[in-house]
Amino acid sequence: MSNQADLCQAAYPQSAYRQCEHITRAAAANFYYGIRLLPQRPRAAMCAVYAFARRIDDIGDGPLAPTQKLERLDEQARLLTQPPACGEDPVLIALADARRRFPIPPDVLPALIAGVRMDVEETRYETFDQLVVYCRRVAGAVGRACLAIFALRTHAQARDERAWQLADDLGVALQLTNILRDIREDARLGRCYLPAEELRRFGVIAAGQEAQAPALVAALARGARQAGPLEAIVRDEAARARAWYARGIALTALLDRRSAACVLAMAGIYRTLLERIDADPGRALRARVRLTGREKAWVVARSLVGAARTR
Repeated sequence: MSNQADLCQAAYPQSAYRQCEHITRAAAANFYYGIRLLPQRPRAAMCAVYAFARRIDDIGDGPLAPTQKLERLDEQARLLTQPPACGEDPVLIALADARRRFPIPPDVLPALIAGVRMDVEETRYETFDQLVVYCRRVAGAVGRACLAIFALRTHAQARDERAWQLADDLGVALQLTNILRDIREDARLGRCYLPAEELRRFGVIAAGQEAQAPALVAALARGARQAGPLEAIVRDEAARARAWYARGIALTALLDRRSAACVLAMAGIYRTLLERIDADPGRALRARVRLTGREKAWVVARSLVGAARTR
């Protein structure tokens, strides 16, 4: 590494972190409500992770041809293995600094990229277990990165297998909620995350038919005639997501107060969103369900109280 690069890596890259925080606040507002509860250095590191995750998501969701998307993803995977040059890429500069300051496992960000590759390659899911593999890659990996940044109550517990598993479980719960929230939007983009065996079991697609987005779009277009089976699937998947939340939220018992508040805020916003979808599945099938800023602020306030009570 050159002397200039050494100097770049040694200095705290405030400008790069500020840009990552701006990206996170604008593109991952639900998560930012929780992230801003952290002390300055962990908050900056979390924003670096989420800014990079947003970049990977944007490649997967963008207008490029699949071959170009895969090339871009391969490029990002390669860049993770080498130090960024000063001033060239604020996200990678901040992320590299975060990875030096916190023990982020080297496999988690490549796992995220592998999950987005599944989107680009139009991977379909026959069973729920197959869908969980995807969720662990795109969201569980981010959960494990966050665990490395959080402060823990007992360092001996900090990196045990149970903590990693709980972070992974909570990531799966969040991703399942995303899938239910975006079911209509994803179908129109050519993606179907609902397992084919579930779609067949509820009569949305015919026996032997694969879970393809056109079939789901057709079911959505049939409106009231298909509403019952689709709503039943949403409720069924919501129940599964709720079980993943119940397991994953136990992670907060291992965290210090501010880290626990961060997790409770992020998970609380998504759990509230999930309950709203479950209460009216038809609404989720018609349009994207959202929470207002006031509702999110109320969840954050409750998370602060909840974190204090668990100490």
